[in-house]
Amino acid sequence: MAKPTLVIMAAGMASRYGSLKQIQRFGPSGETIMDYSIYDAIRAGFGKVVFIIRKEFAEDFKAIFEPKLKGKIAIDYVFQDLASFVEGVDIPADRTKPWGTAHAVLCASTAVQEPFIVINADDFYGRDAFEKAYRFLTTEANDHT
Repeated sequence: MAKPTLVIMAAGMASRYGSLKQIQRFGPSGETIMDYSIYDAIRAGFGKVVFIIRKEFAEDFKAIFEPKLKGKIAIDYVFQDLASFVEGVDIPADRTKPWGTAHAVLCASTAVQEPFIVINADDFYGRDAFEKAYRFLTTEANDHT
């Protein structure tokens, strides 16, 4: 069985925050909250991370995360565009915000074929959460869960 994948929802606009809080560096060596989550996921046994982002953030994400993660975990990026997977839906001309969680996960479906968990980019979960998720996905989950 393939190692589980960590899917990170990071396409939010952070309009109230004022900047991209997903990539805000605050740790002692410039870590983001995602750095801590990815580190814990790697230690738990996850084999891939998929970032759900907006196209305009792609270069920033690659510049921040690829040097840190190369050789440690497989990396993929998917884009949450307003028009993705919403065929037949009239999109208001003034809408700029992503559709939400379900739409984000649907956008990631092109990059994920293995068991996975989904987290928010700006929440801290702790190592125990990733260990429990890994254990569940590799020992208890099946086609019906």
